[in-house]
Amino acid sequence: MQRVTSIPYTTICNILRRENRFVVEVLVNSSRERAYINNTGRLTEILTANRIGYCMESKGARTKYRLFAVKENDLAALIDTRIQEEVFRILVNEKMLSWLGNCSIIKRAPRLGESVLDYLIRCDKRIIYVELKSAVLRGNREYAMYPDCPSLRGRRHIKELINHARQGGLGLIVFIAALPHIKYFTPNKNADPVIAQLLKEAVGGGVMVKAINIVYSPLKQHVYLVNEDLPVIL
Repeated sequence: MQRVTSIPYTTICNILRRENRFVVEVLVNSSRERAYINNTGRLTEILTANRIGYCMESKGARTKYRLFAVKENDLAALIDTRIQEEVFRILVNEKMLSWLGNCSIIKRAPRLGESVLDYLIRCDKRIIYVELKSAVLRGNREYAMYPDCPSLRGRRHIKELINHARQGGLGLIVFIAALPHIKYFTPNKNADPVIAQLLKEAVGGGVMVKAINIVYSPLKQHVYLVNEDLPVIL
């Protein structure tokens, strides 16, 4: 595992329940608190009662804490999409992904068609639109999956990249498999069969589809890159 970044000054909490799309009720030192989450997936298999979570202070927000990871044995699933995006930025700029070794990020939140994607990167003279997707649903132990519910937004992003590729442009979809002890990524056909089919069309149309495996270590308070090129099974 390669260390990517640190997340110090964390607070251990116990998850009680998901209050709404953006708030989880947690227990911190016997006190009930509200913690913000930015992952809009259902996360029903992760945000279960009495699981141990890891929070940071949520400065300037309506909640005191921000839940960013959930314990899994000796490691933790990193559910925070903003941290996932930052990790990807570091991996690209520090040349830690061999398949993007000569690339650098030139813009965040570029617009493509009717959508706003995550990054615009330059690889030599090539310009590539990049969309990240958080894959924190575990399937059959060794698989990270996306999505965990139907995603119209996810479909739109993939369609935009397919159309861009048809016009001669370059696109990349990266699944951030942020779960410990996994070996593969695969789309969740049960949750959204349309996305599974669109990903096949994307690959056939010249869009690159990749997955990386990252985890958070509560003991060392570091985020690690476990696999820079996780096998993608479509």
